[in-house]
Amino acid sequence: MIIENRTFDELQPGDSSEIRRLCTNDDLIVFANVSGNHNPMHLHDHDGDGDGQPEAIVPGLFIGALVSAVLGNVLPGAGTLYRAQSFRFLGRARAGEELISRVTVTGKNAEAGTVTLSTEVRRARDDEVIVTGEAVVEAPRRKVHYNARDLPGLIVQRHRHFEALLKRAEPLPALLTAVVCPDGPNSLGGALLAREHTIIEPILLGDAARIRDAAATLDASLDGIEVIDLPDERAAAAHAVELVNAGRAQALMKGNLHTDTLLRPALDKTAGLRAGRRFTHVFVMDVPGLAHPLLVTDAAVNIAPDLKCKVDIVQNAIDLALSLGIEAPKVGVLSAVETVNPDIPSSIDAALLSKMAERGQITGGLVDGPLAMDNAVDITAARIKGLTSPVAGHADILVVPGLDAGNMLAKQLTYLSHAEAAGLVLGARVPIILTSRADNDMARLASCAVAALHHAGHGGGAAG
Repeated sequence: MIIENRTFDELQPGDSSEIRRLCTNDDLIVFANVSGNHNPMHLHDHDGDGDGQPEAIVPGLFIGALVSAVLGNVLPGAGTLYRAQSFRFLGRARAGEELISRVTVTGKNAEAGTVTLSTEVRRARDDEVIVTGEAVVEAPRRKVHYNARDLPGLIVQRHRHFEALLKRAEPLPALLTAVVCPDGPNSLGGALLAREHTIIEPILLGDAARIRDAAATLDASLDGIEVIDLPDERAAAAHAVELVNAGRAQALMKGNLHTDTLLRPALDKTAGLRAGRRFTHVFVMDVPGLAHPLLVTDAAVNIAPDLKCKVDIVQNAIDLALSLGIEAPKVGVLSAVETVNPDIPSSIDAALLSKMAERGQITGGLVDGPLAMDNAVDITAARIKGLTSPVAGHADILVVPGLDAGNMLAKQLTYLSHAEAAGLVLGARVPIILTSRADNDMARLASCAVAALHHAGHGGGAAG
C-alpha cells in the first residue's frame, strides 16, 4: 500500500485523520517484550489483581503509540518528529477491542516549523473517548511516498491453539489414565500437571520407590493418587492394559519407558486393545503464526506404511480432528510432487487415497493428493501451481509417506518453527498418550487434553 505524507505547507488547522486498530493478546505480548513492562495486568494469561480473572488491559503507552502511528503514517506522516505529547487517560481498553486514534491540526508555528494537534483515542464498540491529549511535532518539509508494508512481519511464540484445547478439555470429567513408569521428573510432572488442570486422574504404575523419588524431586505430593508397585516395565505396561480391559482406566500414558514396551501388550491379539484399525500416531502441532492446529501423521509408529495402512492413518487422523472441533478436516497427502509420477510410490498412494475418499471409503474429511509440502499449506504456492483443490493451501492434516519423513517434519516444526507437539496413538479402544522424554510441560499437558477430547468425542471409548 503506497501512502504519502502531508508537508508543513500543506497542513491547515482543522485537518484531521484517524486509524483503527484491533488490539489482540499478541499485541500485548509484543509490547511487553519490546518495552520491558511485564505488568501482569496487561497479559492475557495472568491475574494481575488477584480477582481470579486475567485482565488483559491494554497498556496506556500502547494506546499512546496508536496516536504516534497516525502522526507518523498519515498526518503529517513520514518525516514527522515529536517535540511534545500529553495524555489524559479517561478509560481502559482490553484485548479484543478495536480502538480509533484520531489527530486534528489546531495550530502551526512557522518560525519553529512545528504543528500542534489535538489527539484522542476512542473505543469503537461504544465510541467512548478513553484518551485525550495534545501533540507538538516537527512536520516534514519534503514530500515522501513509500510502501507501508515494507517492514518484516513478527510471529509471536504463543501457543493459542493448545490454550484453546485446554479450555475445552478442563470442564470434561477427568480421564482415568494409567500412566506407565512415570519415574522421572518430566514424565511424572506432566501427569501431575494434567491432574491439576482436572484433565486426567492418573493411576501410576511402575517402580513405586522411583516414582516417589521423582515426586520428591518435584516437591509434589502423591496423596490421593493410586500407585501400583510394578518394578518391571513390561509387567507395568501389561497391567495398564488389564486396567483398561477391566474398565478401571480410559487411557494409557507413556512414562519413562520405550514406546515398543508400552505398545506391545496393547497390540496383543487376544488380551490387548485392538479395535479393528491399525495403531497409528498423530502429532497435533501448534505452530506459531499458523491460524489452525496442524496434524502430522504417521511420525512415530508405522515405519513404511502400505496403502491399506495409510487408509487407517488417514481415517484415524480425520476422527481425531473432528474430536478437536475441526469441521470437515482437510487432508493433504504429501509427496515430493503434486502430480502422479509412477516412479514415486508416495504420489501413487496419495492419488489412490484421494479417490478412495471420493468413493466413501474414507469418511469425515476432504482428502487430496499428491501435494508437495509448499502447496499443501501455502495458498500462494498452490495458486502459482494452478491447484484449485479445497485442500491445497489449507491442509489441517498432513499425511507423510513414511515415518522418517514424518519424524523429520515434526521435529523441524518443533525446533525451527518453535511449534509445540502433542502426541497420541489411535486405533486402540482407548487413546494412548505418547510423549517424549524431551517434551516440556505444555506438550505433555496438551497431549492429555487431546486424549480427553478424543475420548469425549467418541462416546467415551470407541475405536480410533
